[in-house]
Amino acid sequence: MAVYVLLNQKGGVGKSTLTVNLAAVTAEATQEPDTENQSVLAVSVDPQGSATWWSERVDDLPFVITQEDNPETLRGLSDLTNFSSIFVDTPGWLGAGGDDPMIKVLMEAADLVVIPTLPQPLAFDPTARTVEVVQSYGIPYVVVINGWDPRDGKASLTDTQNLIKGQGWPLAKTVIRQYRIHTNAAAEGRVVTSYPDNKISFNARSDFQKLALELATGRW
Repeated sequence: MAVYVLLNQKGGVGKSTLTVNLAAVTAEATQEPDTENQSVLAVSVDPQGSATWWSERVDDLPFVITQEDNPETLRGLSDLTNFSSIFVDTPGWLGAGGDDPMIKVLMEAADLVVIPTLPQPLAFDPTARTVEVVQSYGIPYVVVINGWDPRDGKASLTDTQNLIKGQGWPLAKTVIRQYRIHTNAAAEGRVVTSYPDNKISFNARSDFQKLALELATGRW
């Protein structure tokens, strides 16, 4: 069983989208046929509850979702052996120096911290501060580039990749591309595994499947 904490000091980098869709593709890959026991848990500690609101709108949600703010419950996530994977969505905060009590609890529970960032200059400093905090706890982490629009060309993507590699941060090979279908998914009550069957949906689903495999194997 693995606990993945989605974390970045900057809001709007796609933590909720990654949490929900990684949980969906992981559940699809790990659910045993002809069973009702769901193998994946998503936990939202974001007071806004975006991931929870989204998930509650989805028919036949393939994973379990819960809203949680009890530190003791969060500290015990790694003991929930009835789940194969747990994905934790967090708000855009970090206490001064990363000493927020909730951060400490999540770092105790985490097997891997996933730090999403955007291919935009304004996302770099908050990501750097997030990495610094995670490093102070000695928790394994990986940076994921999220929300890259292929129509913008590769310059911003390449620049972001070079900045991250220049800092020596672990960087996921998979880039999550931005599609309008992602933007509309929460309102439509869809997760990436329930998108309509077409080429864009296939590509969008493939991104999350590849990233989930990277996270599970640690091969980036």
